[in-house]
Amino acid sequence: MHLPVVDFTSPTAPQEFCKSLHETGFGVLKNHPLSQDLVESIYAEWLGFFKTEAKAKYPNDPVKHDGYFSPSVSETAKNFTKKDLKEFFHIYPWGRYPAEVSDAAQRYYKEGATLAATLLNWVEANSPADVKARYSVPLPAMIEGSDHTLLRVLHYPPLRGDEEPGAVRAAAHGDINLLTILPAATEPGLQVLGKDEAWHDVPCDFGLLIVNIGDMLAEASGGYYPSTVHRVLNPTGEGATKSRISLPLFLHPRREVVLSERYTVETYFNERMEELRGKKA
Repeated sequence: MHLPVVDFTSPTAPQEFCKSLHETGFGVLKNHPLSQDLVESIYAEWLGFFKTEAKAKYPNDPVKHDGYFSPSVSETAKNFTKKDLKEFFHIYPWGRYPAEVSDAAQRYYKEGATLAATLLNWVEANSPADVKARYSVPLPAMIEGSDHTLLRVLHYPPLRGDEEPGAVRAAAHGDINLLTILPAATEPGLQVLGKDEAWHDVPCDFGLLIVNIGDMLAEASGGYYPSTVHRVLNPTGEGATKSRISLPLFLHPRREVVLSERYTVETYFNERMEELRGKKA
């Protein structure tokens, strides 16, 4: 499985990027407009935040899903029984935000949302006519006015050696949303399941931007854009002693948007949340 690195500034970038999304569910961009200095500053200050007890001041809201999620309430991937080895903080425009860090993550949220609109325009423009006809509204319009797009600051702590057998940093899963935008993390480990049923490393050079299809876009496109299963492996050797920070931005449409004859965004989201956490959002 080949994941080409597409130059965002190339005149053929939209076609190359969408071809990769269609064939693999993933697209990798270089020379993209997101500030690398901003990303690095977020990685550094949030790693410091996760090492303090201040994070406990913002316990997750079980209804709104903003705030801090400790390892004890971390996600359990669909079809798995062991929680992922991670902690994270959910940032929404309307949600709680730690006073202990700068506004860098909030600024990144706005930058990412602007880029998201561009990428959805690319996907819309490069969808075959029969696929485009399936969309209830143009893809960029699905996220207009949405306050559900989520920025998750993820911390995978160093492995202590006493982890529950079989537990991993992120078990194999697909994302719920339309698109996920992910700057290369501080450490490698992200893999994608190819059509050959083998696991393949996702390019992780610092400065790259990884974009993957979520289940909602797969549903809306009738599977033309596949939501590809991915995971984060447990590191070995020296890597096991290091934290891993990542910064996925999950693009979520407005809840009333129709995805298909079977689902609105709201009914789809609630169904998946029941599967993940055993409760409705």
